[in-house]
Amino acid sequence: MTLEPQLLIDMYRYMVTIRNFDRRAVEEFHAGNIPGVVHAYIGEEAVAVGVCSVLRREDRITSTHRGHGHTIAKGADIKLMMAELFGRSNGYCEGKGGSMHIADFGVGMLGANGIVGAGLPIATGAALAAKMEGGDRVAVCFFGDGASNEGAFHSSLNLASIWKLPAIFVCENNGWAVSVPSTYALSVVDVSVRAMSYDMPGVTVDGTDVLAVLEAARQAVARARAGEGPTLIECKTYRWRIHSEQRGNPEDPRPQAAKELGPENDPIAGFARRLEEQGLVSSAVLQQVDQEVESAVEEAIKFAKSSPLPKPEDALLNVFSA
Repeated sequence: MTLEPQLLIDMYRYMVTIRNFDRRAVEEFHAGNIPGVVHAYIGEEAVAVGVCSVLRREDRITSTHRGHGHTIAKGADIKLMMAELFGRSNGYCEGKGGSMHIADFGVGMLGANGIVGAGLPIATGAALAAKMEGGDRVAVCFFGDGASNEGAFHSSLNLASIWKLPAIFVCENNGWAVSVPSTYALSVVDVSVRAMSYDMPGVTVDGTDVLAVLEAARQAVARARAGEGPTLIECKTYRWRIHSEQRGNPEDPRPQAAKELGPENDPIAGFARRLEEQGLVSSAVLQQVDQEVESAVEEAIKFAKSSPLPKPEDALLNVFSA
């Protein structure tokens, strides 16, 4: 597979943007500037970028509680994202959603979600809508290894297979559901083998290799656009941070050896090294991207801090009620 240098640079830029965005979000959270919760996507950047690099703007995705990476990779505005994290009125959800509920329908991001596995039926519905609309749109659901044990996982894959929906189910298996290892919680070594139960292709790839993820996603998306139905992709990856940032910096419950695996398998450093060694992109270009991204994220922080807080009288606006 031959990729244009500009696409490779764009992929690197997205990965570095996700890393810097969440690094700064973690810092601002612990400084007391971000209310609510923050689940850092640091270490898993190759999954979101590899998948979203083969999607079109009109394709739709659903996310998880750890959704900043997916949102950025799909093309959302990091200024509006950061404002939402800071609870400001010009954020994506007017400061009412926070980190776990960012959505931007304009780029096909249907929303992050605080409920484990909740994005699965939503993406299945989006895939059904795409099929009914005609054309060749697809829907992608990102979810974790813990969500693969939820009933929503099985019912969604079953229905998508029955109706041959243009859905791609992407399991980000970082090995841990909060503090429960997948080796204990899963009946199988690879989540992808569960695809056999629903008569769809299932593949496991190295989730720290953005090009491996991209190729798996490319094949799955092409299959979906051709009307051949859904695919399950499992990306083996690593979460660098504690499950959820908490005040007072409590100890990450994972063993030290597990925590060290992430930095040892850095998807950004590995991608940069590969680009340089193969002469595809120079180190000078990558350094320039690093600097540009750092400046852009700092601008997003300034934008968020200077943005207005929601008005108390607007608390019930844009809220659904029965």
